[in-house]
Amino acid sequence: MRHERELRLAGFDRIAGIDEVGRGSLAGPVVAASVILPEHHRIKGLRDSKVLPRARREALYERILDRADSVGVGCVEVEVIDRINILQATKLAMSEALRRMPQQPDHLVIDALSLRDVELPQRPIIDGDAISASIAAASIVAKVTRDRICTELDARYPVYGFARNKGYGTRYHVEALLNEGPCEWHRRSFAPLRMLLAGEQLSLDLLFDDQMPTDDEIDPDGDPDGDPDGEDLLEDAPLIDEDDLPEELAAAG
Repeated sequence: MRHERELRLAGFDRIAGIDEVGRGSLAGPVVAASVILPEHHRIKGLRDSKVLPRARREALYERILDRADSVGVGCVEVEVIDRINILQATKLAMSEALRRMPQQPDHLVIDALSLRDVELPQRPIIDGDAISASIAAASIVAKVTRDRICTELDARYPVYGFARNKGYGTRYHVEALLNEGPCEWHRRSFAPLRMLLAGEQLSLDLLFDDQMPTDDEIDPDGDPDGDPDGEDLLEDAPLIDEDDLPEELAAAG
């Protein structure tokens, strides 16, 4: 939380962390969240949402919504992603999340990106969701929101396994694409979909060979201590502190 402390000492007190989820997915929207945490939020266990088991992530999501000073969520759909490209769509989702915050920030900390169209002081931080509590909180809000959207998509298109793979290119998902073709929620501007639609099945297979994540890597299940609600883990988990980080992460940003 070094970055937030530095900014508070510089006179900023409404520091919003911003992060996105779904940028590399083959299907579904890209979702961003913006979160202002109070200085003494006492939310234990904030981490990059991708490394948290689902139960812990869901429990943290509820605590963030309960204790944050302000939260905003932005969602950019597939047709916009295909029209303006995924990087611009990601920035658009972040800007939308900012606009939807009931209380506006006076400084931004953003995971690896900057928003040139936003007239607020900002600090892009590499691996920000690992070293900034505010960005980690935004990552969790964005991921839980997007995961729920993917669960709804799975009910409509169960063949692709969206509830587990969240639209990412797992082997199950790619095989479904090869057998069934894409649905309306697939990003046709992405190279694998372009190849598939052009009939280049062999190239698609080669592209994903040795690179496809498993469903468990996309959506880690359960908690190692068997706590279905994640509450025990939340109580025992430490707060992010740069003093406990590896040197390469502590030096980032």
